[in-house]
Formats: sequence, C-alpha cells, structure tokens
Amino acid sequence: MTDWATLEVRGDQARVVPAPQLTLLVGHLDQADPDWSLHWACDGMQPPVVRARLCAAGLEREGLATGYTLEDAKLAALADAARLYGVAVLGGGDGGSHWVDYDPDEGADTTLLEAEAETEGGVALASRPSLPPEPPRDPQMEKARGHIDDLITQIRAAGRGKEIAPILMRGYGNTLEESRQIYKELQAVLRDG
Repeated sequence: MTDWATLEVRGDQARVVPAPQLTLLVGHLDQADPDWSLHWACDGMQPPVVRARLCAAGLEREGLATGYTLEDAKLAALADAARLYGVAVLGGGDGGSHWVDYDPDEGADTTLLEAEAETEGGVALASRPSLPPEPPRDPQMEKARGHIDDLITQIRAAGRGKEIAPILMRGYGNTLEESRQIYKELQAVLRDG
C-alpha cells in the first residue's frame, strides 16, 4: 500500500505525491540490512521543510521535501530518499505529483490513486532488483582513490573540510588523469592552509 504526501493545497484541490508506507519500508530495510537507520531534521516550519537521511547497505542517501503539514513533508522527504535507493512507489506513474480533491476535514481524496496503487502492488524495487556485476577495477585507480581519501582525511583534520566540498562533488574522477588533477587540487588546499 502507498501513502500520499500533500505538498500544497489550493482551494478545494491538493497536490499529492506517492510515498512509501513506513511500516512496509521498515520491513524491507530490516531484511536488507539489520543496521539501517533513518534520521529526520526539520529545516523550516513555514512551510514545513524536512530532511530524511536514510542509511542502509553501507550507503547514505538524503531526501529533502516540503509539505502542507510537517507529517506530509516527512513522507515526501522519505519518498525522495527511498527513490535514491531505487525504491519505486507504485501508483504514482513517474513518481510525480497529482492534483486531487481536497476537503479541509477529510484531507486529500486519494481514493482513485490508492486503487491504482493497489492494482500495481504498492512499494516495489525499481527496475533494478539486482545490481549488475561490477566491472573489473583498475588497480591504479584504486591506488589513486586511496591517496585521495588519505588527503581528504588530512584536510578535514586541519579543519578545512568545507573548502574542498566543490572538489569532492566531482568524485574521484573517471580516469587516472582526472584523479591526478583532483589530487593536485586537494594538495593545493592542504598546502595553502
């Protein structure tokens, strides 16, 4: 079954997005990784803005969303984080929003959307139930990554971690030459400090 997060209300209409039902998601996470964790942070109240950080299988993904209520923002942020793990919430088509009737006492009328989600099966893994085998790793790239990681640790220990955020957004580089360039940029930050 799918939950629905109300993002906004305009008169007698509400914009909703599909979100995984927390109890079902917990069951899937317990099976996949007993050490999973979920942390919430409220970044704003008018309108409610929530950040959901989901850690499972050695990966950490963060969803950020706004909602009509705090609970709606939490559901939308959870859906955002779950999508990054490949969890698709069925009944939402492309996962986008839908306009439905809204009653101030009853809330958003998602009856038709829920029926569609029921026929599709609720929450499912997206089109990649199992990851393809990893390509063979280049030993030189692995060594370069190790050197970059060591340098990042030194920079953070020096209290200059924020300065390297733009560099880290590029990752380790796709080629050995890109990795060397990233290493040189990180070295310059450490040297200038």
